[in-house]
Amino acid sequence: MGHRNALVAAVRQELAEARGTARAVLAAAETARGEAQNRRRLVRDAYATCLSQLAAAREAARDDIQRRYRSEAIRLAGHLRGLATVSATGAAGAPWRLWAPSEPEPGGRPGLLRIGTISFDETTALPGLIPLLDAAHLHLSGPTATLDEVITGVLLRALGSTRPGDVRLTVYDPERLGGTLAAFAPLGPAFVGPGGLGSLLDELAEHICRVNELGRRGEPWRLVVLLADQATAAELTAGQQAQLNRIVRTGVACGVHLMVRGLELEADPTVERIVVRDRNATCDSLGRLEIRLDPPPDPERIALFCQGAANRLRPGSPHARLADLEPAKLWAESSRTGLAAPIGDSTDGALIEVPLDDGAPHALIGGPAGSGKTNLIYTWLGSLATRYGPEELALYLLDFTDGTSFARYAASLRDPSWLPQVRLAGINVDGDREFGLAMLRHLGEELRTRAQAAKRHDATGLAELRAADPDGYWPRIVAVIDEFPVLIDGRDAVAEEAVTLLEDLARRGPAQGIHLILAGREVAGAETLTGRFTLRIALPKARRILAADNLAAALIPRFHAVVNTESGAAGANRVVRLPDAGDLTVWRATQRKLWRGRPLGCEEPRLFDGDAVPRLPAAYRPAGRVPAADAPVGSSPGAVLGERIDVAAQPARLRLGRMPGRNLAVLGARTDEACDVLAAAALSLAAQGPAHFSVVCLTPEAAPAAARLVAELPAADWYDASDVHFDLPPSDVPRYVLGYALDAVTAEHRAALRALLADGPERRTHVLGWWRSVSALRADLDTVGAWVALDVPGADLAELHPQPDGPAWHPRTRRALFFDRSVHRTPEVIIPYEVNSDHT
Repeated sequence: MGHRNALVAAVRQELAEARGTARAVLAAAETARGEAQNRRRLVRDAYATCLSQLAAAREAARDDIQRRYRSEAIRLAGHLRGLATVSATGAAGAPWRLWAPSEPEPGGRPGLLRIGTISFDETTALPGLIPLLDAAHLHLSGPTATLDEVITGVLLRALGSTRPGDVRLTVYDPERLGGTLAAFAPLGPAFVGPGGLGSLLDELAEHICRVNELGRRGEPWRLVVLLADQATAAELTAGQQAQLNRIVRTGVACGVHLMVRGLELEADPTVERIVVRDRNATCDSLGRLEIRLDPPPDPERIALFCQGAANRLRPGSPHARLADLEPAKLWAESSRTGLAAPIGDSTDGALIEVPLDDGAPHALIGGPAGSGKTNLIYTWLGSLATRYGPEELALYLLDFTDGTSFARYAASLRDPSWLPQVRLAGINVDGDREFGLAMLRHLGEELRTRAQAAKRHDATGLAELRAADPDGYWPRIVAVIDEFPVLIDGRDAVAEEAVTLLEDLARRGPAQGIHLILAGREVAGAETLTGRFTLRIALPKARRILAADNLAAALIPRFHAVVNTESGAAGANRVVRLPDAGDLTVWRATQRKLWRGRPLGCEEPRLFDGDAVPRLPAAYRPAGRVPAADAPVGSSPGAVLGERIDVAAQPARLRLGRMPGRNLAVLGARTDEACDVLAAAALSLAAQGPAHFSVVCLTPEAAPAAARLVAELPAADWYDASDVHFDLPPSDVPRYVLGYALDAVTAEHRAALRALLADGPERRTHVLGWWRSVSALRADLDTVGAWVALDVPGADLAELHPQPDGPAWHPRTRRALFFDRSVHRTPEVIIPYEVNSDHT
């Protein structure tokens, strides 16, 4: 019995041990299963993340290909449009909404004429051009009403792009007795009625014979419009047909051109055949390309042009043209003792010159909107530019009128030429007064440089300095500021410094060859500044430009100005009739002539466009092989954050050395701009040498931009909300943590982030992070030495600013406030680069 009990006890003991072992094995299996499931979840999450990143990269690449395709198509269309602009200048090629009569350069050949537009894919339509004067006859077929509209438009362009009297018009219109082209009656064309075709052809044949014998010798072109009806075609005799054929063969060389509708012309290389269907046309010179016809010109436009041309043909002295202000020889004048250039003529036709010299060092221009202020500036600058070369004259131009007036002087996609005298042109700067301040600071530095040089050479002015230092570059400088009150209005630091700099330039500038031209609609409040501006130019209805008892500006008509060199005193007025200088095509012809004659080494002007967003330059992107980790390291790396608003377009840099606080905070809710600032900083750091990057993205809004950045960086880790951590391992190269929405860091990781901000810079680890609010950064202010504020009002930045009330900052799109407490006394405005949208 005892033996059996012992045996039972042993069996029970073994069963208990087996059950314990089974439980342990089961627990281990369950643990292993949990770990396997967790690994599977991590793999699935990583796979999903990779798919998301690949999809974002694929979309970015596709968008980039489409963007480059559109850009290349637009660029090629721009080149074609530029060629078309050169071939059909002014009135010959301008669309009707911008049309104005223009005159060719002396000795220039007639160009092509626009009749419509040609469309290619998604690019902007190109002008459809046809030849006429000195090139071809026109034969038109199609619906009569549409053909008459085309003929009317071609006539207006041919007449509007030549000088009055250069084209003699004859119209054969037996059906409507001249009524089809009655709008051109003020020009006095010869109308030929029924039965007069034979005598007209005979007279043209005799004219051609006479020209062949004697030469044209200034003879006007004969433009003959034949609007034949069915009866004319049926009654045309064999002799008349032969005469018509002779005119077709020999007329173009003798200045006789036919525009024919309703009659057949023999095949000849000089015949341009235009076939119209509905509102579309094809022509010989363009092959299969289809032209969408322009609408006909407005009858009132035709009447105004014809009346103006007729008035110019009457006896009397017409207004000066812009071409009349050009000297006989370009760039023949010296600016050693001053500048002088005509801006128009008097009623007797004599040109009136306006000086900029010791007697009249600066100019003040005034006139209300629409009075011709921009036209006057165009005229004056054009006259100066044709007289004084780049060695004699340097121009600095600012436009605060919310416009692009001075863009004509810089190169563009349509026209690669630029005005050689222009050093700087600022457009759309009404919201960037800081750029006006930058230009004035630059001129102040130039003034000090010239004053020091004059002191070294014991010279009292620019004339003596140029004589003492003939190898130096000392042109006279003319700074033009349109709507200057925008720059000096307001009680802020920008206005105060601008007034101080303008007063210094007005006082000391003339002795060193620096002159100011200030223009504005109203100059009230600027009397203390403008007291030194003895040269006053008042446009119609101008106020406070001339003396209070001088009412001349109220009496002059449009395209006139009052020039006064005695601070507006009555009795010193000269009334000037101004040319119309607004035709961009006419100006470009002059500018191209000056551009082709520019001296070697003449630099293209800096164009600052307040509406344009600068792209991150290629020099600040990693390219080719990244330097090895053991490559020598120079000074502290500098992160590029955006473009400074200055004359030289320099980047704003943040030096990241091994000092406490060498971290960056980007503040604000504008996701795109914050991502661009971080991307510019990271890419520029990667371009400088070996580095490792950790990208921490805690918001889906920034994920596409952050993924594109990771794809371009040579060495980068990706962290998101599921695996974020800031306990980074040591690195033998600088390490940069790029944090997107760091205000979303959870409590469990906040201490690690603070430790990284505090201790990281000494270990060559720097945080460049984006916080969507200032309050989220409040606890770490002492560990962040630099910040970039986007859409954060100045009052909210008081805790970050050296002054208790915060900076005078009003947020605006694509502008940021940058402050580095180790460098700046006050923050500076920068323009964040565009990075992600031009990713390649």
